[in-house]
Order: sequence, then C-alpha cells, then structure tokens
Amino acid sequence: MEVPSAKHETMHRRLTPLRVLRGLICLLVLLLTAFMMIVYCGFFSTVVLRLFSLHYSRKVTAFFFSSWLALWPFLFEKINKTKVIFSGDDVPARERVLLICNHRTEVDWMYLWDLALRKDSLGYIKYILKSSLMKLPVFGWSFQILEFIPVERKWEVDEAKMRQMLSKFKDPRDPLWLVLFPEGTDFTEQKCLRSQKYAAENGLPILKNLLLPKSKGFNACLEDLRSTLDAVYDVTIGYKHRCPSFLDNVFGVDPSEVHIHIRRVTLDDIPLSESEVTSWLMDTFQRKDQLLSNFNSEGYFPLHGAELNLSTVKCLINVMLVLVFTGIHSQAASRSACWKNFI
Repeated sequence: MEVPSAKHETMHRRLTPLRVLRGLICLLVLLLTAFMMIVYCGFFSTVVLRLFSLHYSRKVTAFFFSSWLALWPFLFEKINKTKVIFSGDDVPARERVLLICNHRTEVDWMYLWDLALRKDSLGYIKYILKSSLMKLPVFGWSFQILEFIPVERKWEVDEAKMRQMLSKFKDPRDPLWLVLFPEGTDFTEQKCLRSQKYAAENGLPILKNLLLPKSKGFNACLEDLRSTLDAVYDVTIGYKHRCPSFLDNVFGVDPSEVHIHIRRVTLDDIPLSESEVTSWLMDTFQRKDQLLSNFNSEGYFPLHGAELNLSTVKCLINVMLVLVFTGIHSQAASRSACWKNFI
C-alpha cells in the first residue's frame, strides 16, 4: 500500500442537504436496528442464557451485536469514504488484550471498531467510558448489554464498580478487547494548557498533543487481568485534516483520513508495582506525544499499511442481513399489535 504524501490533502467536505439527508437516514437505521437487536436478542442472550452459562451468553451476544456494530465502519469507510489507515505492529485475531489510546475527540472510540472488525473481535470490544454515555436512549442500552464499564472519573467513586466488573472478565475462553483512555477526557487546547501548567508545577513531562495520563484505572486493569491477557496495545489516533465531532461522522463531513498507529507491548515489559506502572505509562505518553508531533508535520505514522481495506461485499451482506432481521421483527411486531387491537 502506498504511503500517503503529506502534500496530498483532501479538503474539508461541505455540509450539503444531500449529506444531511443521508446522515439522518443512516442514524435512523442505526437507532432502529439497535432497538430491534436489544428487544429480540438482548434479553435472550444477556438474561436467559446467562442463567445457564456466562461464556455462551457472551458468545451469542457477540454474534448478534457485532453485526450491528459493523454498520458503523460501513458508514465511516464505505458511505462517508473516510480512509482509515493503520500502521505499526500487527494485531493477531481474537486475543485477550488491553488497549490504551489517546483521546483526541469525542468519537475516537468509534474508530477502534474499524480495527476490531478486521480482527473478528468486534463483539468482544469493551470500553471504559464516562457514565453519561450509558444513559443514552437505545445506544446506551446496547453499551450496557455489551458490558462497557461506566466511570464518573473520580477514582474514589469508580474503583469498587470498576474492579467488580473487571472480575467478570477473567475467563480465558472469552476473547477480550478492553479499551482505556488514560487521559480521562477528550483533548482540547484549554485542557492542554491546564495539563501543562500542572505538569510544570509538579515536575512532570510537558506534553503538547496529549493530556497527562491518569494511572489508577490502568493499574487496576493490570492488577486484575494481567494473568489472562495476551498483550497490551498502545494505540495512537491522528486525524486529517480536522478532528471530527459525532455529527461530522454522521454527515460525512470530517475526517477525510483517520490514522491509527499500534504498538504491541508484552506483559513482561510492563512493571508490577503501582509506582513503576505510573512511570511506565508516563514514558509511553511521552513517546505518543512525539509520535503525534511527527504525524502533525509529516501527515502519517511510520510503518504504514498494516491492515487491508474492508471488503465491500462482506459489508453489504452484513447490512442486508441486519436490515432483513429488523424488517422481519418490525413486521411481526406490527401484526401482533394489529391482532391485539382487533381482539
């Protein structure tokens, strides 16, 4: 695959009426299909099956909900024509891993679905994310079924809940992609200035493209899951040519390119004590900061071209299956309602 030139730039795409209409239709389809998955699959897979086997409950949940999650990469890469470019180390399929990622914007976590889809792990990806997202209608219900870990971003409040959920992720038979954003919030220039001021006052590294990482959550994940993990992945995301919002993604305005750099770290290379883990995480973020500085000047990460493009045929087949599933159950629900009214 050809390395992109820093001189070649795709301009910001205008928000046209056609893009707005297309985006609203896509968002409506995503909401409707998510609702049908929750109603007709969620209860059975996460309540009924879990009474008999947690392992098989997760397998069935992953099977159905990965089909719905795959609609998002289809929207990003095939409908919006956003280029997702991977670089760095290869990620073997269906591992048990912890991913630590920078948090440049509110939608970073969505683009990790593009990587998980390529690795047959889409149904097993779980995020540690702010609790307000879990309260969203429909989407938030899906996140609860997929066992995302909600946090208030206050360790004294979050520790007990987080460790209680981590204790359920120890079965080595279950693939696991657990995603953590150590910065704790998305990056803004104002937050960066506050982070730099705190770093200067406390003798910590001053980062230009990142906020200082918080190590409590990362250390808890390592303490509880280290013996069952295959690796830790240091993931760095960069955008061309503007960081997107959620609606930018829906309407296909930005970004033109998403660059995802991956560095595999073995568990043996990460220290055991909490103080040493904190130092290791800070060193890792210094490395990420330099990587992002180079990306901003050169337009790409090193070791470009680690993953293949998504198959359009497979994406279309998945979309059709999800739509057929939704249509059948919508029709069944409509007929049931009519029959009740008739009676």
